[in-house]
Amino acid sequence: MITAVFPGSFDPVTRGHLDMIQRASRLVDRLIVAVMVNTSKQPLFSMADKVAMISAEVQDLPNVEVQAATGLTVDFMAKMHATVLVRGLRNEQDFGYERDIAWMNKSLNDQIETICLIARPPYAYFSSSLIKEVAKMGADVSKYVPDAVAQLLQTRLRERANE
Repeated sequence: MITAVFPGSFDPVTRGHLDMIQRASRLVDRLIVAVMVNTSKQPLFSMADKVAMISAEVQDLPNVEVQAATGLTVDFMAKMHATVLVRGLRNEQDFGYERDIAWMNKSLNDQIETICLIARPPYAYFSSSLIKEVAKMGADVSKYVPDAVAQLLQTRLRERANE
Protein backbone atom coordinates (compact mmCIF):
# COMPACT_ATOMS: atom_id res chain seq x y z
CA MET A 1 0.00 0.00 0.00
CA ILE A 2 1.42 3.37 -1.02
CA THR A 3 0.84 6.22 1.40
CA ALA A 4 1.65 9.75 0.26
CA VAL A 5 1.71 13.10 2.00
CA PHE A 6 0.76 16.39 0.37
CA PRO A 7 2.03 19.07 2.79
CA GLY A 8 1.31 22.77 2.75
CA SER A 9 0.26 25.73 4.82
CA PHE A 10 -3.05 26.01 2.89
CA ASP A 11 -3.77 29.53 4.14
CA PRO A 12 -6.33 29.32 2.59
CA VAL A 13 -6.84 26.19 0.52
CA THR A 14 -7.25 27.07 -3.16
CA ARG A 15 -8.88 25.43 -6.13
CA GLY A 16 -5.33 24.69 -7.30
CA HIS A 17 -4.58 22.80 -4.08
CA LEU A 18 -7.80 20.85 -4.45
CA ASP A 19 -6.96 19.95 -8.04
CA MET A 20 -3.58 18.62 -6.86
CA ILE A 21 -5.24 16.63 -4.06
CA GLN A 22 -7.74 15.07 -6.44
CA ARG A 23 -5.06 14.18 -8.99
CA ALA A 24 -2.66 12.80 -6.36
CA SER A 25 -5.44 10.71 -4.78
CA ARG A 26 -5.68 8.74 -8.04
CA LEU A 27 -1.98 7.82 -7.89
CA VAL A 28 -1.74 6.37 -4.38
CA ASP A 29 -3.70 4.16 -2.02
CA ARG A 30 -3.78 6.69 0.81
CA LEU A 31 -3.17 10.44 0.63
CA ILE A 32 -2.65 12.50 3.74
CA VAL A 33 -3.05 16.24 3.32
CA ALA A 34 -0.71 17.59 6.00
CA VAL A 35 -1.55 21.09 7.19
CA MET A 36 1.83 22.41 8.23
CA VAL A 37 3.21 25.57 9.80
CA ASN A 38 5.20 27.82 7.49
CA THR A 39 7.49 29.71 9.87
CA SER A 40 8.14 32.42 7.27
CA LYS A 41 4.47 33.38 7.03
CA GLN A 42 1.92 34.88 9.41
CA PRO A 43 -1.20 32.71 9.01
CA LEU A 44 -4.68 34.15 8.60
CA PHE A 45 -6.39 30.92 9.65
CA SER A 46 -5.72 28.57 12.55
CA MET A 47 -4.59 25.00 11.93
CA ALA A 48 -8.00 23.74 13.05
CA ASP A 49 -9.75 26.12 10.61
CA LYS A 50 -7.57 24.96 7.73
CA VAL A 51 -8.08 21.26 8.55
CA ALA A 52 -11.86 21.83 8.67
CA MET A 53 -11.91 23.79 5.38
CA ILE A 54 -9.92 21.16 3.50
CA SER A 55 -11.81 18.24 5.07
CA ALA A 56 -15.12 19.71 3.90
CA GLU A 57 -13.79 20.01 0.35
CA VAL A 58 -12.31 16.49 0.08
CA GLN A 59 -15.01 14.51 1.84
CA ASP A 60 -15.93 12.77 -1.44
CA LEU A 61 -12.39 11.35 -1.83
CA PRO A 62 -12.40 8.15 0.27
CA ASN A 63 -8.62 7.65 0.32
CA VAL A 64 -7.84 11.22 1.43
CA GLU A 65 -7.49 12.37 5.02
CA VAL A 66 -6.50 15.73 6.42
CA GLN A 67 -4.26 16.12 9.46
CA ALA A 68 -2.50 18.95 11.25
CA ALA A 69 1.25 18.39 11.43
CA THR A 70 4.20 20.14 13.00
CA GLY A 71 7.92 19.75 12.69
CA LEU A 72 9.76 18.30 9.73
CA THR A 73 7.70 16.79 6.94
CA VAL A 74 10.00 13.74 6.83
CA ASP A 75 9.34 13.08 10.53
CA PHE A 76 5.59 13.31 9.98
CA MET A 77 5.89 10.99 7.00
CA ALA A 78 7.82 8.41 9.04
CA LYS A 79 5.11 8.53 11.71
CA MET A 80 2.45 7.98 9.03
CA HIS A 81 4.48 5.25 7.26
CA ALA A 82 4.38 7.37 4.09
CA THR A 83 7.02 6.96 1.41
CA VAL A 84 5.82 9.42 -1.24
CA LEU A 85 5.85 13.20 -0.92
CA VAL A 86 3.58 15.06 -3.34
CA ARG A 87 4.41 18.62 -4.35
CA GLY A 88 2.95 20.99 -6.90
CA LEU A 89 4.85 23.01 -9.46
CA ARG A 90 3.40 26.24 -10.84
CA ASN A 91 6.47 27.67 -12.56
CA GLU A 92 10.24 27.51 -12.99
CA GLN A 93 10.89 29.13 -9.60
CA ASP A 94 8.83 26.42 -7.90
CA PHE A 95 10.94 23.78 -9.65
CA GLY A 96 14.23 25.08 -8.23
CA TYR A 97 12.79 25.40 -4.73
CA GLU A 98 11.10 21.98 -4.80
CA ARG A 99 14.20 20.29 -6.25
CA ASP A 100 16.29 21.55 -3.33
CA ILE A 101 13.66 20.51 -0.78
CA ALA A 102 13.36 17.07 -2.39
CA TRP A 103 17.11 16.47 -2.12
CA MET A 104 17.17 17.68 1.48
CA ASN A 105 14.28 15.37 2.36
CA LYS A 106 16.01 12.46 0.59
CA SER A 107 19.19 13.13 2.57
CA LEU A 108 17.15 13.07 5.80
CA ASN A 109 15.23 9.91 4.89
CA ASP A 110 16.38 7.82 1.93
CA GLN A 111 13.03 6.00 1.80
CA ILE A 112 11.15 9.11 0.62
CA GLU A 113 10.44 9.77 -3.03
CA THR A 114 9.08 13.12 -4.15
CA ILE A 115 6.65 13.37 -7.03
CA CYS A 116 5.82 16.75 -8.49
CA LEU A 117 2.57 17.44 -10.25
CA ILE A 118 2.49 20.34 -12.67
CA ALA A 119 -0.29 22.81 -11.95
CA ARG A 120 -2.89 23.01 -14.66
CA PRO A 121 -4.07 26.31 -16.09
CA PRO A 122 -5.66 28.36 -14.65
CA TYR A 123 -4.31 27.19 -11.28
CA ALA A 124 -0.68 27.85 -12.15
CA TYR A 125 -1.08 31.60 -11.95
CA PHE A 126 -2.06 32.26 -8.34
CA SER A 127 -1.10 31.43 -4.78
CA SER A 128 -2.80 31.63 -1.39
CA SER A 129 -0.74 34.73 -0.61
CA LEU A 130 -1.82 36.49 -3.79
CA ILE A 131 -5.45 35.53 -3.21
CA LYS A 132 -5.31 37.01 0.31
CA GLU A 133 -3.84 40.23 -1.07
CA VAL A 134 -6.56 40.77 -3.65
CA ALA A 135 -9.27 39.72 -1.18
CA LYS A 136 -8.02 42.41 1.23
CA MET A 137 -8.77 44.94 -1.52
CA GLY A 138 -12.33 43.67 -1.83
CA ALA A 139 -12.01 41.56 -4.98
CA ASP A 140 -14.20 38.51 -5.47
CA VAL A 141 -11.90 35.48 -5.10
CA SER A 142 -14.52 32.75 -5.51
CA LYS A 143 -13.02 31.58 -8.81
CA TYR A 144 -9.73 30.87 -6.97
CA VAL A 145 -11.06 29.28 -3.78
CA PRO A 146 -14.20 27.25 -3.00
CA ASP A 147 -17.26 29.36 -2.19
CA ALA A 148 -17.25 28.40 1.50
CA VAL A 149 -13.58 29.35 1.76
CA ALA A 150 -14.21 32.69 0.02
CA GLN A 151 -16.88 33.49 2.60
CA LEU A 152 -14.61 32.52 5.50
CA LEU A 153 -11.79 34.55 3.98
CA GLN A 154 -13.92 37.70 3.79
CA THR A 155 -15.16 37.17 7.35
CA ARG A 156 -11.63 36.70 8.69
CA LEU A 157 -10.33 39.75 6.82
CA ARG A 158 -13.17 41.89 8.25
CA GLU A 159 -12.35 40.61 11.74
CA ARG A 160 -8.66 41.45 11.29
CA ALA A 161 -9.51 44.92 10.00
CA ASN A 162 -11.59 45.58 13.15
CA GLU A 163 -8.86 44.45 15.57
